[in-house]
Formats: sequence, C-alpha cells, structure tokens
Amino acid sequence: MTYLFSTVTSPKIVYIPQGSVFKSIAHLQNEGVNLYKIDGLILRLMGKPQQGWIDIKEKSMTRLEYLYRLTTAKAATREITLIPGETTVVFLDQLAKELDLTNIKLMSSYKKHAPLPEGNFVPDTYSIPNGISEENLIVYLLDTSKERMKSWSLEMLGSYNKEKWLQIVTKASVIQKEAASEADMPFVSSVIDNRLKKEMRLQMDGTLNYGEYSHQVVTAKRIRMDKTPYNTYKHKGLPDYPVCNVGKIALNAALHPVRSDYLYFVRGKNGEHVYSSYFSTHHQNIVNATK
Repeated sequence: MTYLFSTVTSPKIVYIPQGSVFKSIAHLQNEGVNLYKIDGLILRLMGKPQQGWIDIKEKSMTRLEYLYRLTTAKAATREITLIPGETTVVFLDQLAKELDLTNIKLMSSYKKHAPLPEGNFVPDTYSIPNGISEENLIVYLLDTSKERMKSWSLEMLGSYNKEKWLQIVTKASVIQKEAASEADMPFVSSVIDNRLKKEMRLQMDGTLNYGEYSHQVVTAKRIRMDKTPYNTYKHKGLPDYPVCNVGKIALNAALHPVRSDYLYFVRGKNGEHVYSSYFSTHHQNIVNATK
C-alpha cells in the first residue's frame, strides 16, 4: 500500500505511443519517469492509458494518482501544417508564432537532435499539445518523420539505406523547389538526371532557395555572391544536403523520371515549364516567355 503513495515525478506533457500497457510504461521510463514493471500490472487493473499527447497537469504526485491520470487525462492540441517544399528555418518560425514558443530554443534543439542540416521533417499536419517544450516538440517531429521516411523507403525501394536515401531526398528537394506542379515533377527529375549524366552543372535557382532564402527571387547578383554548396551554378552535382523538406510525390518523381533527352526548361507565360534539348531552342523559349 505504501508503494501506491510513493512519489512519481514526470513532465506535465507526456507522449503515450500506441501499443500495450507495458510499452507505455517502458516509453515513460525512457523519458525519465520513475515507473517500474509492477506499475504496468497496476495500470492494467485501472484501465488502458490514453494514447498520444496527454496533460498530466503536475510534475509530482502520488503513484496512484499518476497511474489514474494516465487513463483519464488528455492534452488540448493544436494542428500545424508543414507544406512540402518549405525550409526548416521557415517552419521553425511558423512553430514559434503559432504555438507561442521561442524560436531560438527551437533552433537550438533542432541543431542538437537533427541528423542533417535540412530535409529531416516530413511535410504533414501534426497535432501538437499545448504546453509542450521546444526540445520535446523537435524530438517528437524528428522521430515521427524518421519513421515515416523509413516506411517510404521500404515501400519505394524495398529497403532502407541511410546514404542512398539521402541522395534521393536531396534530389527530391531540388524537384520540390523547381517544379511548377506535381505533374511537372517527373520532367524536372529527368532534366536533373540528364544534366548529371553529361556532367553539366544543374544551374537551378531552386537550390538557392535554402533556409531563410526560401521565398526570395534568385538574382544574378545572388548567384555571383553565394559561395555555399547549394549554388548549383558554381558547383557540379546535387547539393550536399536537401534544400527543403520534401513530400512523397517529389520522392516518387526522383525515383521515376520521365524518359527524355531534355536538358533545359523555362517557365512559360501560362506558368508551366517549357522543356527543350538544345540551348538554341531554350534561348528562344526564354525570349517567347518574356514577350
């Protein structure tokens, strides 16, 4: 009986994964909550714990009260959407504004936990609990996205290889930034492959729409001044890392380009890209687009 009234300390907001009671207890143990296997047995007698983000309300309480709250408490959540093609800098700014969080803390947590400078998040609509800390939010988004990326790799390739998948995501990010529409993506993918095969520089403005420059028009001066590996006017091949966060359609396009000999494209007057295989034709397409 004394055990039930011992003290449990826990974050006010906790995440309960889908699965058994003992999986929930194990997850909370990993989060630093002082629970034990016997608590799983007690919890099974009380009911099933809520799933997802739940609000425990307090950081310290008796074990009996804590286990009871696991079965009854729910967190108020807000939905936030990451759009395919958006950069992490912009997304973190969005999180800070919409969830009343600190941008500096979000960025610090991101740099601490993210495996890559960019392209770690899966664009989606996420339900975020009110009151979650910046670090817990970043870890949750990164873990969720990592599992989704692995599942996409298994679905599309039949396996998951970290280095190979990075190349695919990087190519998809350029497609995501360059394509005029989803239908346009396999054509942009084809141009990328054709230029890489010929060892031509990609020379794509979208690669310079990284980070804080996500929505800026790329000028001739910017091309001259930018010395990062993202500048595909100066450097051959794909950038070292993704330019943005990519969706599943862009990943599919990266893996399944149309078969063509296109090397150039320009946005026409109707907003769609006009493709060509020769520079002379491309030059004329540019002239036509500006008339």
